[in-house]
Amino acid sequence: MESEEDARKRAQVVEERARNISHNVRCTECGSQSIEDSQADVAILLRKLIRDEVRSGKNDKEIYKKLQEDFGESVLYTPKFDIQTAALWLSPIIFGGVAVGIWAYNRHRQKTDVHIMALNLVRGVPLTPKERETILDLVTPPPPEGATPFSWWRKWRGR
Repeated sequence: MESEEDARKRAQVVEERARNISHNVRCTECGSQSIEDSQADVAILLRKLIRDEVRSGKNDKEIYKKLQEDFGESVLYTPKFDIQTAALWLSPIIFGGVAVGIWAYNRHRQKTDVHIMALNLVRGVPLTPKERETILDLVTPPPPEGATPFSWWRKWRGR
């Protein structure tokens, strides 16, 4: 009686492990479904292969490695983490950080005018808005003639 129950428990463990592995393997024919959800012939064969591998005593890593060697890295939903995948996943964060840095630098540069700061220090009294505007008109160079690399951007923004 006990050996029959042990055999049933072992079969349940094998089935559960095979299902867990199958949920993490992409169907090579469907592409968007796991082999556990797919009814394609390839998926059925892969499920049988995984159950046979589990019954033979292989661990999950060995089974994933065999599937990856036989079908390529795209068969797994979780690709290995290397320099290429790191660059792929981190590039939006890096580009976003650079864009925010450029934006913050430009905002800081627009708000900080060295000439006005120097005049405020020399006079000891802040400039009035009219004086400030006059000084900025005097020290701001005229825009260059012709098209500059970002002139279309300034026109679009209304500058």
